[in-house]
Amino acid sequence: MSEPTILKVENLTQVYPTATGPITVLQAVSFALGAGESLAIVGPSGSGKTTLLGLCAGLDRPSAGEVILAGVPLGGLDEDARARVRNQQVGFVFQNFQLIPTLTALENVLVPLELRGENGGEAAARALLARVGLGARTGHYPIQLSGGEQQRVALARAFINTPRILFCDEPTGNLDGATAQAMVELIFGLNHEQGTTLVLVTHDLDLAKRCGRVLRLRDGRVVE
Repeated sequence: MSEPTILKVENLTQVYPTATGPITVLQAVSFALGAGESLAIVGPSGSGKTTLLGLCAGLDRPSAGEVILAGVPLGGLDEDARARVRNQQVGFVFQNFQLIPTLTALENVLVPLELRGENGGEAAARALLARVGLGARTGHYPIQLSGGEQQRVALARAFINTPRILFCDEPTGNLDGATAQAMVELIFGLNHEQGTTLVLVTHDLDLAKRCGRVLRLRDGRVVE
């Protein structure tokens, strides 16, 4: 029995107007991912990797084509409806962490649940912080944490709503070698434990090889 399709991308195209004429950032990209699968998106800078990730997650609208996320076509949804789909189905890990500086580690992890109007997630948040090695740092603010620790808070936050799909944009880009390796083990460990589909953008080919599939972009087109 095949796994249900969690992400389906059909002929995704993104064109931006500029003073010198339109620039095509993505050209007719198509692929599909099932539950628990992992995909690395690789390619040179400017090849459209982050643009593709944002479109898949419903953070932006494509010029043409369609994204179907967890069975929901995103094209016909307004921003509020897309945000609801993201909050219910998606986890994010960004290169620059995107933590809220005025909230503690624990409070940052709880943000997605609060956006849903759910209370009582504190035990789960503490368990996730312990899982990423920050059980003793729950009351610390981002400024009191190293880059690697902030990234681990971001990972715990990404998993608090048990997402069906996790999007990672250069998750190890700002981390040193040992910290990056620990982060990779956490991402794939949680991905495996929760059966979460994983899509990550990376320049690190060793990291890409950890994924079940690799999508290579060049000049906005899939080259393999």
